[in-house]
Amino acid sequence: MFRIWGKIIKNGKTINDHTVCIDDYTMTRTKKVYQALDELCYTFDLSKPIWLQSNQTDFLYHARTRFTQDNFIDSIDFDYLDFQVIEEEY
Repeated sequence: MFRIWGKIIKNGKTINDHTVCIDDYTMTRTKKVYQALDELCYTFDLSKPIWLQSNQTDFLYHARTRFTQDNFIDSIDFDYLDFQVIEEEY
């Protein structure tokens, strides 16, 4: 199972969170990450963030990244979207 935890953080507090579970073992890790991000954005009613180089590096080394206003085209009313892998089985 592949699980991603997404949290919307504002003023240091969690405003909303959601966990995405993906059981399709035929998908690559990258496709699972993008599918999880799509589902989180749909759940939180957000536009999809842009992956900057800093996000890619953070996610590669830590399996976690933060999407701030710089990652979104639309204006956001929170500080950042925390995106973290919490379970990964192959």
